[in-house]
Amino acid sequence: MENKKLPLFIVTGASGAGKTTVMGELRERLPDFIVLSTDNDMFGTTSELLDYPNRFNVLFQFAHFAAKSGKGTVICGTVMPWDAQKCDAYDLFDEVCFINLHCDDDTRNNRLRNREDKATWTDEMLKRHEEFARWLLDNAETAYRPPMPTIDTAVAPPAEVAGQISEYVLKVWNQ
Repeated sequence: MENKKLPLFIVTGASGAGKTTVMGELRERLPDFIVLSTDNDMFGTTSELLDYPNRFNVLFQFAHFAAKSGKGTVICGTVMPWDAQKCDAYDLFDEVCFINLHCDDDTRNNRLRNREDKATWTDEMLKRHEEFARWLLDNAETAYRPPMPTIDTAVAPPAEVAGQISEYVLKVWNQ
């Protein structure tokens, strides 16, 4: 296993699409994988010391060391392909496979307005995330290699979304 390159999986999407919500279900469905997050709670007080490029670097290094033991990793968080490519360990993976979680604007905005940090979700911020969510859909086939599948989280419960993610992850993993 030490020299074999394995794939890395990144569950991405606009804020409010369900990345953090699905993590518990993913851990249950993929017990042989490590499921990590780019969120502050993943890093505790260290989050204040790490900007996102350094968080991504740390997560990719964790994933690389897990791969050396034959374990796969799923990272949940908004990571862009060009940010992933800047990570020191990027080339140590066979491929980096992105999965986009998406929901319609009304659903996402409602979720964001009802979160703990709802005060930060101004109309301008919501509009920016609407545009970002559209960008992900419009560029899933061209900006991502391999092309990025999209899973609609608007009505599917977290268990169903985790099932779809797991199906894709295991398909790629077992190739």
